[in-house]
Amino acid sequence: MNAAINLFNAIKSKPSNLIFTLGFSLCIFAIFSYVGTKQGYLFIIGSALGLVLFQANYGFTAGFTHIIKSQRTQQLRAQMLTLIIASLIMLPMFAMGEFNGQALSGKLTPISTAFVAGAFIFGVGMQFGNGCASGTLAYLGTGSLRMGITLVAFIVGSLIGTFHVPWWNAMPSIGKFSMIHDWGLVTAIIVNLSIAGVLWMLFLFIERKSHGNINPINNGVHNKMPGFLRNHWPLLVAAILLAALNLATLLVKGKPWGVTSGFALWGAKVFDFFGGDLSGYEYWQNTSWAKALSEPVLKHSTSVMNVGLVLGIWWAAKLSNKISVSYKASGILVFRLILGGLLLGYGARLASGCNIGAYFSGIASGSLAGWLWFAVAMVGNIVGFKLKNTVLADKNPA
Repeated sequence: MNAAINLFNAIKSKPSNLIFTLGFSLCIFAIFSYVGTKQGYLFIIGSALGLVLFQANYGFTAGFTHIIKSQRTQQLRAQMLTLIIASLIMLPMFAMGEFNGQALSGKLTPISTAFVAGAFIFGVGMQFGNGCASGTLAYLGTGSLRMGITLVAFIVGSLIGTFHVPWWNAMPSIGKFSMIHDWGLVTAIIVNLSIAGVLWMLFLFIERKSHGNINPINNGVHNKMPGFLRNHWPLLVAAILLAALNLATLLVKGKPWGVTSGFALWGAKVFDFFGGDLSGYEYWQNTSWAKALSEPVLKHSTSVMNVGLVLGIWWAAKLSNKISVSYKASGILVFRLILGGLLLGYGARLASGCNIGAYFSGIASGSLAGWLWFAVAMVGNIVGFKLKNTVLADKNPA
């Protein structure tokens, strides 16, 4: 009730808030009316995902950065909890194979040279680009125009990656491994919970040894600024909601949450618009990609969720008086953001996913490759962090 009252008060407090709310509502109405009911639901789910990331300050890149920089593990422990909950509620659905007449397919990626290289490259890019796939969109939604640089480079890197994927895929691979199909549902759940639990204990040990105390994940941060949803949600709440919203994505879309395939499509659309010919590239000869290229962008499920995520954060940040438009950047920072975006996009295509598709949704799908992505991306983050603070250090930050 209090949240509803705060929302109503925030909307009526400023004419601009009312305009934002009406505009956001019209976007939802237009997608339901002109794109389709399924896309409308996915837009709402994407907006809700954005709201959770924003309201809880939940960051995938932050988890890697904090343990490397300060040995704080609050964000990584939240990720482990998210994976535990997602495994418990999503693995049984994948074992069923269908829901309400719709086939459910998980994110099962081959364990290959391309996958390992992609995860490492993406990890380095997370540090250079100051974000991941969902993080880039989230920061853009709060007004960080600098992240627009990362996003553009991310899209370019994704497109370049699609040109090279066949070459990488010709390198050694041991193929896909589904814990559900190869070991059974119960074993898959036990393995995921065991790995996440062991990592949780490891993170606790690292943080306690370094600081003598543990930052909890169940405390929100009070924000005295007036507006909608004034308090930051605890990471515990975010973990539950992100897992639930990934399940909702699966039930509506038939596939779990992903982000970067949208970037690849956007790059291809721009390339095609300016006269580029994709017909000679093996990656784009796939039937589903050919279909996506021939249709409006918002017909692509991942794209409509990405747009929803940005607009959902933008709306919530505006009503909460937390939009902070920033654009100043030094030359070295711009270079780092461009390089980071290129690495993020390229790495995501090699690994067939990112921190969302390959890691979060991969593990929630019972893919052993998801845990491998986490390990290799951690190494990439360590390398990227060291380089960012030595060779590419910004001596005059904006």
